[in-house]
Amino acid sequence: MEWIYYDSKTGNVERFMRKVSELTGWTTIPIQPDMEVAHEGHLVTFTTRFGEVPDTTKRFLQQAHTYLLSVSSSGNRNWGRNFAMAGDKIATEYGIPLALKFELSGTNEDINEFIAIITKARTHYGNKRGSKELDFAQ
Repeated sequence: MEWIYYDSKTGNVERFMRKVSELTGWTTIPIQPDMEVAHEGHLVTFTTRFGEVPDTTKRFLQQAHTYLLSVSSSGNRNWGRNFAMAGDKIATEYGIPLALKFELSGTNEDINEFIAIITKARTHYGNKRGSKELDFAQ
């Protein structure tokens, strides 16, 4: 059983997470102000402005970063090198492995790749935080 914490503004990440949950049965939890995290899990967020981490995600990370085993981010390829940059910034700042970057609400291929990455991380790497083996999104 995986726990996925997600932040969605326009509904793209929420649609992605709904599809993941339907296929896997994993617990997906939208980030709420002042929420407390009690389970290790994975973060999926969106990228805002010009490659920035959303403020709601920043506040969540202040409290929950030690519980996070990976980060994935959504973005729009129209932003060029800033595409899904929130995931890169979180990975660098908090030392959380970057699992996947996907566009908007993701394709079926993106969803299957996310599930495979998270499953493989748990099965093969014990989901150890900081594991370079999980950094598939490079």
